Amino acid sequence: MKLLISLLIIVIPLSGFTQENCWSSYRGNTALSGNAFAEIQDSYKLIWTFETGDIIKSSPIVCNNNIYIGSNNGSLFSISMDGKLNWKFSTETSFEAPPLYLDNTIFIGSLEGIMFALDANSGKELWQYSTEGQISGSANWAFSSDNRSKQIIFGSYDYRLHSVEALTGDSLWKYETDNYINGAPAISNNIAIFGGCDGFLHLVNTNDGNIFDTIDIGTYIASSVAIDQNYAYFGNYDGVFYKVDIPNHKVLWKSEGAGPFLGSPAIAGNKIIIGSQNKNVYCYDGSNGDVLWTFKTLRKIESSPVIAGNKVIITSGDGRLYILNLENGGKIWSYEIGSPISSTPAVIDRMIIVGAEDGRVYAFGDIK
Repeated sequence: MKLLISLLIIVIPLSGFTQENCWSSYRGNTALSGNAFAEIQDSYKLIWTFETGDIIKSSPIVCNNNIYIGSNNGSLFSISMDGKLNWKFSTETSFEAPPLYLDNTIFIGSLEGIMFALDANSGKELWQYSTEGQISGSANWAFSSDNRSKQIIFGSYDYRLHSVEALTGDSLWKYETDNYINGAPAISNNIAIFGGCDGFLHLVNTNDGNIFDTIDIGTYIASSVAIDQNYAYFGNYDGVFYKVDIPNHKVLWKSEGAGPFLGSPAIAGNKIIIGSQNKNVYCYDGSNGDVLWTFKTLRKIESSPVIAGNKVIITSGDGRLYILNLENGGKIWSYEIGSPISSTPAVIDRMIIVGAEDGRVYAFGDIK
């Protein structure tokens, strides 16, 4: 039986870090809406690069004047804002998932299926929690049922969504699906929403891990969901993009004709932006699913866009970082790194940081 959720979905800031110089998760907030509260210039210059030694698929985060990013060599790096190494934490297998910053702790999952909690200042391991499959998506967080403590919530290829106590790593609950969970759960109020390779959109109560409902999408969902108030937006691997009414568990519209969606949408009012493996950036009208504009890159897009003011920041497998006009999709600026990019940029005030598959972290600053 469906349980009607008659509530207003409210975005919970990541431990208060919504300021211009902190990008605490790869989508900027627990609703995964991809909004940066930052001043973005029309053009940038490359101010430094940092070599990790292996391919980067992880996405950077920034907080307290430090950058955190994983690498396929099994290391998580803390880098200063001038490109110097603070510390490195190494394990046996790759970090492809983006890290999460919460309460001076870094949470990141590995392809070995381990969620690590590290002290953000020193890199010291605080705890680890093992799943039975790889962790490819970012962790997210919510308040626990007591509304005082916090829980870390993430998916695994063991078919489960896991919740662990943020301070100790103790298991709180597990929710089982019928296939891999590739993306991150979007969280607002007490609801975690995510798609799985089982072809369903899942709505789960974060207080206890019990199901609110599932919605049959028909094919697997590698993309993470983005939430705006009572609505969820996401794309599936068949290139169909959806808007779902969360309280009523109902698909309001779907737009067909794109390529596979691996990245997550970004939301700005009535404009919903996402990149596709068919090389295009799409801007959908949130009210009806019409395509307002497209922008074509030279290769497939697996990263997620970030919206800051009237600009869209996105990377492509063509090795370029792009800034687009939110209103019409026109290119404002681009920079050719020359190596494929699947990492989602971290966007803070007057600075953009991104990782590339050549193993380097690139920092772009104000051109003035």
